[in-house]
Amino acid sequence: MEADAKLINGVAYARQLRNEIRQEAENLHSAHGILPTLAVVMVGNDPASAVYVRNKIRATEQAGMRSVSHHLPVSTSEAELLGLIATLNADETVHGILVQLPLPPQIDRDAVLDAISPAKDVDGFHIVNAGLLAVGRHDGFIPCTPKGCMMLLQSVLPELAGLHAVVVGCSNIVGRPMARLLQQAGCTVTVTHLQTRDVAAETRRADIVVVAAGHPGLVKGDWIKPGAVVIDVGINRAETAQGSRIVGDVAFDEVYPHAAAITPVPGGVGPMTIACLLQNTLQAAQGLAG
Repeated sequence: MEADAKLINGVAYARQLRNEIRQEAENLHSAHGILPTLAVVMVGNDPASAVYVRNKIRATEQAGMRSVSHHLPVSTSEAELLGLIATLNADETVHGILVQLPLPPQIDRDAVLDAISPAKDVDGFHIVNAGLLAVGRHDGFIPCTPKGCMMLLQSVLPELAGLHAVVVGCSNIVGRPMARLLQQAGCTVTVTHLQTRDVAAETRRADIVVVAAGHPGLVKGDWIKPGAVVIDVGINRAETAQGSRIVGDVAFDEVYPHAAAITPVPGGVGPMTIACLLQNTLQAAQGLAG
């Protein structure tokens, strides 16, 4: 008989992490006079982006840190945005810079992300930080969502070495850095993507399944080996008979009976992403203080 899965409570874990961050931020401010500061840049009026930005700003301030918001019109040119980033790079009172994605089509995303100082790239997207992670060095910034996923995994699986992990999705934001972190923790890692012939065959062999595909309900119950741990990174808005609701990339009701532990959506990975952003910002400020 299959046991019910244990819900991995990202809300509670993130609350604990934010409390620790707040205490460290207060210590940094009292000892060195440095108030960790995050600059958030948004271009345009994408509704989902606006919600994410508000949540990040509110969480930053609740953690005892300062936020600086720059909301630019959708017509902003790439040169104008790069000029703002250069100003923020030079501002010693700003420790972290976050440019909310997506950007309007006239702006090259990679050019913008590469313009952010690696020392202030708290999203962990700069090529320098990505390269450091790729070679197994953690002295750069680790992307927030994979970092949070690893914390949640280790809360239920303290020893990851030797386990087989499958990552569904290979984006530079989640899938690829997630695979590197799992590999560095001693897992044997398989990364699946759009060209994978039989994704379900891969996930059925896995002790750990991390899903970041951007496809609601992609992973079904019979895709999961009994006793596996499932991390659902997906955040999708779905229309149901009861109205609109947020769902993950995992068909939760189907997968729940098979998994040993699973993250809910919402309330799983999302809160940890923001908490890890705060942690990266604190670490950037601590770097300035030596």
